[in-house]
Amino acid sequence: MAEQKIGVVIHYFNHIHVAGIRLTDGELAVGDTIRVKGHTSDFTQTVESMQVDNESVEVATAGQDIGIRVAEYTREHDEVFKVVED
Repeated sequence: MAEQKIGVVIHYFNHIHVAGIRLTDGELAVGDTIRVKGHTSDFTQTVESMQVDNESVEVATAGQDIGIRVAEYTREHDEVFKVVED
């Protein structure tokens, strides 16, 4: 499976396990699989829901800041990749 870099973690809200992600390339939709990779982070998960400005959205595009619930701890500057089928 190929990976396309789509953004970077800009904040992690520890008490609610949500990562704030700035999308820099492409688009991300609910149901897509992402990989979060950083100095100590490396995990893959499906996007179950996401929000833009506290409103639920199905699709987000480059230039938007989104919030998604993540399975593991993330850190600022972790890279976010969209996993795409070959």
